Amino acid sequence: MKSAIIASFIAGAAAFAPAQTGKATTSLAAFENELGVQPPLGFFDPLGLLDNADQERFDRLRYVELKHGRIAQLAFLGNIITRAGVHLPGNIDYAGNSFDSFPNGWAAINGPDAISGTGLGQIVAFVGFLELFVMKDITGGEFVGDFRNGAIDFGWDKFDEETKLKKRAIELNNGRAAMMGILGLMMHEQVGGDFPITGPL
Repeated sequence: MKSAIIASFIAGAAAFAPAQTGKATTSLAAFENELGVQPPLGFFDPLGLLDNADQERFDRLRYVELKHGRIAQLAFLGNIITRAGVHLPGNIDYAGNSFDSFPNGWAAINGPDAISGTGLGQIVAFVGFLELFVMKDITGGEFVGDFRNGAIDFGWDKFDEETKLKKRAIELNNGRAAMMGILGLMMHEQVGGDFPITGPL
């Protein structure tokens, strides 16, 4: 008797459940063989950013991923190097403040010994200049994120297609790792304590 009652409750609840409609998506079929889809995750899009996306949307997201990965690689490396005590020689301003006179990490822009607002403005202006005029695909590169623009090669054109794909995959994965790495360093700095790579924060 109890089984029949439970079964009737389940059947009644199922009547009000939303119908399972087959959602048509082209994302997996269209992009499962793209560069960066590799073990162990394979095609990984938990937020559904590529649901029903076309090639233009995919290329835009790949462009942003590559650029963020490159920035994160520079940020992570810069964080590790400065915490190791390596700084540019000389002064950062005409007041005589040396590069090593400022703290590392967030403290360099937010704290009692932080870089001045004018100095930060110059940094932001320089980054904006690079973003708007330098780090761009001007000539229509070989792939999304190709910023060589006919000026820099480093032997790229001598590589075969398999080597090119391998090197692009390495850059993509290093960028992904660096994004996680710099996020981890920033979070750890806020938590405080002693970090094996960087020492006391």
